[in-house]
Order: sequence, then C-alpha cells, then structure tokens
Amino acid sequence: MSEWLVPLALIGTFGAIVAAGLAVEGFLAERRRAVEVLQAQITPAMPTDLREQDLSRPFLERVLMPVVTGMGKVTRKITPAEMRRRIARKLVLAGSPRGWDAEKIAAFKVFGIIGGGILGLALGVSVGRSPALTTSAVVFCALFGYLLPGAGLGQRVIHRQEAIRKALPDTIDILTISVEAGLSFDAALSQVRRKVPGPLAQEIGRMLQEMQIGVSRIDACRHLAGRSDVQELDAFILAMIQADIFGVSIASVLRAQAKEMRTKRRQLAEERSQRIPVKLLLPLIFCILPAMFVVILGPGVIRFVQNFLGIKF
Repeated sequence: MSEWLVPLALIGTFGAIVAAGLAVEGFLAERRRAVEVLQAQITPAMPTDLREQDLSRPFLERVLMPVVTGMGKVTRKITPAEMRRRIARKLVLAGSPRGWDAEKIAAFKVFGIIGGGILGLALGVSVGRSPALTTSAVVFCALFGYLLPGAGLGQRVIHRQEAIRKALPDTIDILTISVEAGLSFDAALSQVRRKVPGPLAQEIGRMLQEMQIGVSRIDACRHLAGRSDVQELDAFILAMIQADIFGVSIASVLRAQAKEMRTKRRQLAEERSQRIPVKLLLPLIFCILPAMFVVILGPGVIRFVQNFLGIKF
C-alpha cells in the first residue's frame, strides 16, 4: 500500500493545483481578452506568425482548456439536463463569463470528484489503515471537489448581485437628473452606460443593444431583470414598465424610485449595523473574555495558590 501512496498523493495534489489554476485562468480570461481588444484597436494591424501567436498564449489556455472542452462534451451525455439548466442559469447571473459554459463547469465537477477521491484516498492511507477512515476521507474529498466549482460560481453570482444592488441608487439618481434636464429615457440610460462602471452599466448597455436591434423597451427591461435577479432592480423595472404602459411621467416615477432606493439603502445599512453585536458575540466569548480573565485574574490566582496552598511557581 505504501508503494503507491506517494504517486497517489502527487496526482491528487497536481489535480487540485490544476483545478485552482483553471478557475483563476477562467476568471482572468475576460479581462485579458478586453486588454487584447484595446491593444488591437490602438496598434496597427501587422502580419503575425500563427505559431508564435499560439505559443504566446498561457499554458492553461493552450493545453488544459481544450482538455476541459473535450471533457465537457463527454460529461454533457452523462449530466442531467436539469443540472445543466441550473448551471447555465448561474452563468447568466454571473454575467456570462467569456469562454465558460455549463459543459465546462460539469467537467470541472468531474475533475473535482476524481482529484478529490484520489487525494482523500492518499490522506486516508497515510493517516491510518482503517477502511472506514479511508472511505470517509475519499467520500468527503470527492464531495468537496464536486461542490467546489459550483460554490465558486455561486460566490461570483452573489458578488455581482451585490455590486448591482449597491450601484442601483446612484444609477437612479443619474437617470432622474438626466431626464429632468431634458434627455429622453434612452439617452439617460446611455449616460449611465458611459459614466457608471460595473455590472449594472454593462447590463444597461446590453439592454440598449437589444433595443437597437428591434426589441421593445418593455421586453428589454424584462430581459435585464431576468439576467440580474435582484429584488430592488426588479421593482424598479416593474415601475418603469408600468409607467411606459400607462403613460405616466417618467421623471416623477424616477424621482419616487430614487427616494425609495435611498430609504432602502439607509434601512439596509441600519440592518447590517444591528447584526454587528450578534457577529461579535462568539469572538467576544471565546477570544477576548478568556484573555481578559487571564490578564485580570491570573495574578490573583497565582497569589492565592502561593499563600494558601503553599505551591511555589
């Protein structure tokens, strides 16, 4: 058993490193492609060698990403359709990262199961030869490797929704000022797209592109709400749709929505501030109070033991 323990540990470690590297490379791919597009627009077009251009790409993108793509095509046949739909929905909520799809996420889950199982087997054998312990380690590590890609994607969705939620009040204020200054609602959205960075501005830009190709404003607004899944944004979109249907003044609706968003932001800040004492309770009990007791009561306890029990330290 000890003869193949080291190879298994090395394979499991290499698999974990490869999975982490692929995840980081996927998250940075979109930014790198944006920089390449900007550089291509600035520098004049010059003839390049395709081989040198291919070799200039990172190792993970040249070698491992095709492997993940091929593995994704295989996992598509064994992955349930409902699971692929859930992953595709999360990808939409995460902003549709370039180069990622449901098949690749499913392939990462398969890699996580294999790498986690090998790592758990190596850990179980190295700690002890108990079959129950080894089986538990294999199951736990395989389950952790299976859930890790989905957890990373879920965290990206949460961060993006939080960024949209934070940018929404300022965006509505800019829309209100622009509309009251005489701009149309579409022109005000274009101002927000140019002046407010972040995922909300990106979604507004996509909505404007849909409107340019012939999609109605109501449908484009509904698509925007569906791609974000933020409760505050859904309420704002619903108010804009109702104002468009019933012919209500957009400026008055925007002013009311801006006031409501500022109130919600203040209430959210108050709610988070009220959570602080509860979150500080466990560190206070288990970290701060024991240290205070040692500092305050320690000398007295030592003096009591020396005087009454006769124990010398």
